[in-house]
Amino acid sequence: MTLRTLTPSVSVLRADNPGPMTLDGTRSVVLRAPGAGSCVVVDPGPDDAAHLDALAAAGPVALVLVTHRHADHTAGSAGLAERTGAPVRAADPEHCHGGGPLRDGETIEAAGLRVEVLATPGHTGDSVSFVVTGPGETPVVLTGDTVLGRGTTVLTEPDGSLADYLASLDTLEAVGDARLAVPAHGPEIEDLGVAVRAYRTHRLDRLAQVRAALAVLGEDAGVDAVTAHVYADVDPSVLPAARQSVAVQLAYLRR
Repeated sequence: MTLRTLTPSVSVLRADNPGPMTLDGTRSVVLRAPGAGSCVVVDPGPDDAAHLDALAAAGPVALVLVTHRHADHTAGSAGLAERTGAPVRAADPEHCHGGGPLRDGETIEAAGLRVEVLATPGHTGDSVSFVVTGPGETPVVLTGDTVLGRGTTVLTEPDGSLADYLASLDTLEAVGDARLAVPAHGPEIEDLGVAVRAYRTHRLDRLAQVRAALAVLGEDAGVDAVTAHVYADVDPSVLPAARQSVAVQLAYLRR
């Protein structure tokens, strides 16, 4: 496993956990300003010894940050904390180890960098993104699963929310025009603002399809019936994810 450098202060290490939901694997991000004596790791990834050993070897690790609670991002948190002694901070206190919960708007100074915490719920209720600024560098945005490098993200039960997600896209658009973004899955995004606008269009198009399905099936149609109607032509492997998104869209329409 080898770190891949994206900017002077941002490198990524991809975990070996490919799948329908993780694409080619979860990307852990290593942050360190040139010449800094320590680094910050964002999203330790799965509980994979080789991956965690490689992250620890990139150290010394001063701090570990988590974008959201899903296991492909957090299962390795305890193992990395044990290897490095670094505190782990997440928005959800349940996923903190030796560190306090992250706060929206908080600015963290570590590894010679400035890291701003942005609450970007929608994919999950605890999702956050990070705006990373190195000395003399253009800010880079770490989007977790809120915006992916390929395809679109799932709004997951029980706390995924379309209203929250659309608001989070607005938040990212405000900081993301002409900004490099590093998602947790898929390739880097050269212009986050462009990607966010495409995401918003896709979400509104899907919402229109759900409305059309209700017009055919009846306003009280269930999640499974609407999913089968809207996603009739998708690969069966992604139907569980599609069902979660439909559930969130129906909740949005039935507020």
